[in-house]
Amino acid sequence: MNPRPRIYISAGEPSGDAHGAAVASALRRRLDVQIEAFGGPALEAAGATVLDRMEQYSVMGFVEALWKLPAHFRLLGRVRAAFRAGRYDLAILVDYPGYHLRAAAAVAKVGVPVLYYIAPQIWAWAPGRVRRLACVRRLAVILPFEEAFFREHGVAATFVGHPLCDRPPLPTREEARRGVGLDPARPVLGLFPGSRAQEVKRLWPVFRDAAAAVVAQRAEVQVVVAGTPRGSYPAAGPTRIHDGNPLAVFAAADAGLCKSGTTTLEAALADLPMVIAYRSHPVSFAIGIRLLRVPHVGLVNLIAGQEVAPEFLQGAATAASLAAAVLPLLDPRSEAARRQRAGLALVRERLGPPGAADRVASIALELLGDAALG
Repeated sequence: MNPRPRIYISAGEPSGDAHGAAVASALRRRLDVQIEAFGGPALEAAGATVLDRMEQYSVMGFVEALWKLPAHFRLLGRVRAAFRAGRYDLAILVDYPGYHLRAAAAVAKVGVPVLYYIAPQIWAWAPGRVRRLACVRRLAVILPFEEAFFREHGVAATFVGHPLCDRPPLPTREEARRGVGLDPARPVLGLFPGSRAQEVKRLWPVFRDAAAAVVAQRAEVQVVVAGTPRGSYPAAGPTRIHDGNPLAVFAAADAGLCKSGTTTLEAALADLPMVIAYRSHPVSFAIGIRLLRVPHVGLVNLIAGQEVAPEFLQGAATAASLAAAVLPLLDPRSEAARRQRAGLALVRERLGPPGAADRVASIALELLGDAALG
């Protein structure tokens, strides 16, 4: 093994930046390693030299991604040239499949091993495209059903657990409510419209109006949104916008309106009953819904193998439908809340123990050793 191995970590969005940073920290605890990256502030704080900033590239949706294609191809050209020049011993690609599937092929073509962390959700929309992962030496997956799926399709996949399980314990409900400026004695509805500006723009108006409908029926309910500096929250009214750590909002709430995706797992880990909503560009949705090959969009429902939390997609995600679904969840004694909490307990069990980043680092060290022997 090179006395100081050179690793390139690539993460194109905030969540990948955080997960990549955890792996970088785990590697640096165990090895004197040089890490360069495509990423953001988290990777930088973990000691990586960030060569390209992810903030210039991150988008979501089929239509929106078209505008960023030229920039991604230029980035891929620079990365390909660096690997051809022998600059790195290993590539760790984190999520972000639109770009990373191409990057994986380019890196593997020059003989450098590729570790792909957080698998593209090919199982959801294009099982036949698993062949695009044939170039990946190892695939570290974070959802329990993924290992079997990818292994059945010939990809060396390992379930490493979910990185969310490594988060610190939540504050108590009373501490959390005081921390975000709410009355500890009154019920709380949490709004989780996402971390990307596009997500917030599409979900905030309907979440805001659903919350208003809830308060119209239960005036004692307080509403707080897990905000982000990248989002805009017009006409918030009495809703409190919390721009700090979203974990405080998960801990403070009795029930939540959540965007689909990882947010639903965060709610599950907080034992927070939820209603799931998804909205995207109409053309993106029309394409995506035709490609969908799974019965649910909410990760909690996919992991449980049943509908734990109700889902409302695109036009079905109205203020009236969301309000009607979340109202009974605000009462912890209700049958709806009790039934959902039983399902969330199953999800937590299946997500695995803490230590995902350390397990990914162990796989990376194996690949570095194999490369040195090769």
